Amino acid sequence: MSDETRVVCASRVVAAPAQEIFELIADPSRQPEWDGNDNLSSADQGQRVHAVGDTFVMHNTGGNVRENHVVEFEEGRLIAWKPAPVGGAQPGHLWRWELEPLDDGTTRVTHTYDWSALTDPKRFERARSTTSDKLLASVDRLAALAEG
Repeated sequence: MSDETRVVCASRVVAAPAQEIFELIADPSRQPEWDGNDNLSSADQGQRVHAVGDTFVMHNTGGNVRENHVVEFEEGRLIAWKPAPVGGAQPGHLWRWELEPLDDGTTRVTHTYDWSALTDPKRFERARSTTSDKLLASVDRLAALAEG
């Protein structure tokens, strides 16, 4: 691998309790509301994530359907998933959200995109375009919903 950065993240403090923020993340039907990549179009209701091993299906703006496999989970604190074509292999990239309660009403939110294990060269250009600015846009939109 080259010196290329394949893990990007963005973080900020949000004036909302961690559990409120987590509910917006763990319910895939809410994700298009705060997606800073403008890549997500919809997800069916009733897919709330509860544990490692859960999957949820998301439709993106390009018309593709992705099955997301939850690989890290701690209720109210951490959730991460690896997307894949429905029924297909995971190409090796990961989306992670970490929430650190600072007090009763504020939370440090960190959003990470990790494509260090991405194996499909056709996906590299898209992965490179997922910058910390785009991740911060998602955090900012999430904050606006949670604080509103």
